[in-house]
Amino acid sequence: MPGWEGCKTMNSREKGKRGERELASELREHGYGDSRRGQQYCGSDGSADVVGLPGIHIECKRVERLQLEDAMSQSIADARDGELPVVMHRRNHSAWLVTMRLDDWVGIYREWEAGRSGEV
Repeated sequence: MPGWEGCKTMNSREKGKRGERELASELREHGYGDSRRGQQYCGSDGSADVVGLPGIHIECKRVERLQLEDAMSQSIADARDGELPVVMHRRNHSAWLVTMRLDDWVGIYREWEAGRSGEV
């Protein structure tokens, strides 16, 4: 069927855009009001899929079968200096998940722990 591949690409692009808008909306509901889709120009400029969390480079994936290593590699490659690369992803009928490197997660957890030490 001629042109079918192009249609599939268009549908996956549209689904990706919907996923980015959905994730941005979720982040706004969590109090990150500046969250929105990043500037997407065919992915060529390395901008994050969703912006609004300073210091975090978000690669957003809204797919049923995620190539997680590829997505994480893309986030790492596109993250700017000082940004933590993450992949935020979900499948249909599932919650959003966040994948990041263990060293980055430990750094965040240590900061959280240090903040708790001052609590009574």
